[in-house]
Amino acid sequence: MFESTFESLYNYKCPEWFRDVKFGIWSHWGPQSVPECGDWYARNMYIQGTEQYEYHLRTYGHPSKFGYKDICALWRAENFDPDALMEKYYRAGARYFVAQATHHDHFFNYDSDLNRFNSMKVGPHKDIIALWQNAAKKYDLPFGITEHLGASFAWWRSNKGCDSYGPYKGIPYDGNDPEYRDFYHDNYEHVAAPGEEDKWVWLTGNEKFHEYWLKVMEEIIDKYKPDLLYSDSSLPFDESDTADSSGLYRYGLKAVAKLYNTSESLYGCNRAVYTNKNRNESIYRIGVLDVERSQLPDVSPVPWQSETCIGGWFYDRKAIYKTPRHIIDILIDSIAKNGTLLLNILQRPDGSIDEQADWILSELAGWFDINSEAVYGTRPYRVSGEGGSSVVIDGFREDQVKWQEDDFRFVTKDGVLYAFVMKADNRHSTVLKSLASDEVVKKVTLIGHGPLGFTQNYGALVIDYPSEASSEYPAVLKIEF
Repeated sequence: MFESTFESLYNYKCPEWFRDVKFGIWSHWGPQSVPECGDWYARNMYIQGTEQYEYHLRTYGHPSKFGYKDICALWRAENFDPDALMEKYYRAGARYFVAQATHHDHFFNYDSDLNRFNSMKVGPHKDIIALWQNAAKKYDLPFGITEHLGASFAWWRSNKGCDSYGPYKGIPYDGNDPEYRDFYHDNYEHVAAPGEEDKWVWLTGNEKFHEYWLKVMEEIIDKYKPDLLYSDSSLPFDESDTADSSGLYRYGLKAVAKLYNTSESLYGCNRAVYTNKNRNESIYRIGVLDVERSQLPDVSPVPWQSETCIGGWFYDRKAIYKTPRHIIDILIDSIAKNGTLLLNILQRPDGSIDEQADWILSELAGWFDINSEAVYGTRPYRVSGEGGSSVVIDGFREDQVKWQEDDFRFVTKDGVLYAFVMKADNRHSTVLKSLASDEVVKKVTLIGHGPLGFTQNYGALVIDYPSEASSEYPAVLKIEF
């Protein structure tokens, strides 16, 4: 059993299921999808001059009269069919599933005894988390839960403001109403005084909120016993590189120890995963590093999780979606570096997905039908790949890479090397230069096509690539020794 200290949790070992699944789908969904106007709606609707404030004003009314609590009441999820969606997600290649329990908006997608603004008492009147979990069980998918509550207290200080100009100048937003202080947070300590600049804070130092956060994590773990728990932050409630078990990290450490010990009680060993975004190894090694909308530069010695979305984080009618090709590229580059990809599929407020999202899933399903053996259960090769092209690692940039003919990504399984051909269209030959001198090739197969001719000389493997096998998506060479 784990104790709630860094020293004890450093004994954590990532379970094999997480290393094997490689691809998961995420439901990042809640009342902020209601306006169909993008991410961070609950915050930005209270910031005069933002696009979402203007949309809210003209669609629902001024936030002193119609606030976020009223948006929550409009969420119905009336066409939410988790079983049908899970069937699509499984066919599209997902081998674990993750659902959002609460975003920064402090609305809970489950039946909570700690927060009256939850999906059983307000809006859908459904336990969204329980419904997702039951659907995942039908496909034997490990089930994860994400919490974004840790950043909520300071993030939502905008609801305490008022307009600085116009017809509603000086009229307080509804976040100032004492009747709803439990939902909107008593967070005036983070509110800038008139004339002061807003000071950005992600994790609060408010001890009362720390205790509340921990109680919520304990409730989630007790109710759902998730296989994965994700924090949209560093390990709460610190962001430093100092692994001090008695400081502000103690709240996060208690939650992680409970997660692991609950799993150990259930299975006889810990099979749970905790992810956070602190890039310092002394912090993230108590679980798994999560990297949002970016990649690592090369093979990591420990497993990690890459996360992204087909568009924005909440449904937005104006959003431009990633192509299936872009998603597959991110997946391949991640698994070649010992990572796993978690992909958010956007849902409308009624719970359905749109035609474009459905098409993306069908394209992923077609690619996995052919190439899944090169994904599931694989491990990184000595190098992640070869070639002159690479992803851009700069904040949250996710540029589509312009792959060239010398670009490949590698994984291995059962003594076989799989080489992803990142530019698989209009090819006539393929040259690989990364094989070791003692790796003597006996057979090369283009998965979905058949055996290929090859020669191996002076450390180079030259493969006859069939022009008729040209593909808009990455192809896979199966190289047996």
